[in-house]
Amino acid sequence: MISEETTITQSPDLTGSEDSAAIHISHDAIERALTAPRNGRQKRLTHAMSFDVEDWFHLVGIKSVANPDQWASYPTLVEANTDWFLETLQRYQVRATFFIVGWVAQRYPGMVKRIADAGHEIGSHSYWHRGVYELDPFTFREDLRRSIDVLEAISGKRVLGFRAPSFSIKPGYEWAFDVMHDCGIVYDASLFPASRGQGGYLCPREIHEFNQVPSGRPMPEIPMSVMDFMGKRLPFSGGGYVRILPWWLINKGFQQLEARRRPAVVYLHPRDFAPDCPRVPMPPHRKFKCYVGLGSTRQKLLNMLERYRFATCASVMGIEETEQVAKAA
Repeated sequence: MISEETTITQSPDLTGSEDSAAIHISHDAIERALTAPRNGRQKRLTHAMSFDVEDWFHLVGIKSVANPDQWASYPTLVEANTDWFLETLQRYQVRATFFIVGWVAQRYPGMVKRIADAGHEIGSHSYWHRGVYELDPFTFREDLRRSIDVLEAISGKRVLGFRAPSFSIKPGYEWAFDVMHDCGIVYDASLFPASRGQGGYLCPREIHEFNQVPSGRPMPEIPMSVMDFMGKRLPFSGGGYVRILPWWLINKGFQQLEARRRPAVVYLHPRDFAPDCPRVPMPPHRKFKCYVGLGSTRQKLLNMLERYRFATCASVMGIEETEQVAKAA
């Protein structure tokens, strides 16, 4: 069993497994993460920077690339683009969270080590990159546990956070949070508080405790960011939305959330930065979202790093990460 010295400044009674037993919890971290000082000058708001480390063929719901037996035969872009992320983050002195697919980690262990050695947070993005709504609790548990074991063995770091592929936890799949608890996950980053094809869950927009867990064990949640635009919730800070939207609108989203003292969550993929990414047959609306704007993402990320302050998801939530997994005696 993995033991840890992780300190979590969150609300009490979040432990749900043996792996969580050594985690120490205080009472007011979510409030501290969200609330600016009431007196004097406000502190500069820190947003969450994250990357979902998967390859171009990890596309939920696309049958032509769904067979894992074929993945090793495809060309790859994940390692080269992830190394560019590392170089860029080093230049701006930013730590980020890397939610890594277990299959990718096992195939490119050196890349995972470089991420960990650079001081970034390691999170799970599942092992096989399948939608949670495609799985039953047993299969999800096996997948999540396998990804955690691989990531911790390679990186030497405790995996605290999970992000579901394609934000695929939607109403009716709240059992996934109990599985996360049982696997020792400390926080979730899977909920998408707006409508989307592969998920969507109209939860609170800010960092919060998700209380709709069947067992009654709340889970700290850092949902994806949306802005108010023309009377609707508009995602603006990740994936296809960053590629498709103009910079002035993305910047407006950051400004809107900063005015409300609400951290934004950036999430990007290696394929978001690959204009030469191989094309896969898919419905027109998916093709538009997957491939439009690939040449614009690099500059938009640089714009964010120039203008705003970022840290890991765990840090923004008030969770302190341990550097290493304790080794068994």
